[in-house]
Amino acid sequence: MSLWCCSLITNGFFIIMKEYDLIINSYGNIKFFPDTLAEEILQNVFTIITTQKFSVPLDREFGLNASMLDYPVNKSQNVLKAEIVQAVRKFEPRARITRIIFDTDMNGRLFTRLKVAIDGV
Repeated sequence: MSLWCCSLITNGFFIIMKEYDLIINSYGNIKFFPDTLAEEILQNVFTIITTQKFSVPLDREFGLNASMLDYPVNKSQNVLKAEIVQAVRKFEPRARITRIIFDTDMNGRLFTRLKVAIDGV
């Protein structure tokens, strides 16, 4: 995970925004006591993205809908982008997805790279 900072000017005020790279390619290790707030938020985003809807017993809406898996690649990527943005906005409002990139490796496996902005951290 990499980090870079930038400043945005909104209504004459400076807002400090940190943006992180998050690569979703496998299941990560859960850290029950993250060292920083940013680490906690990124872990929450990772959990949202790697959880299928209807798989969490007391919150069936948590996660991403997997129905797009049978769509053609271009359509499934567009639907998945929308699902990711909506789910993160709903379940982790402290994070904003600024970019989603899909990569494949030599074996045809799909990797999702996210740019996640966290305001004020």
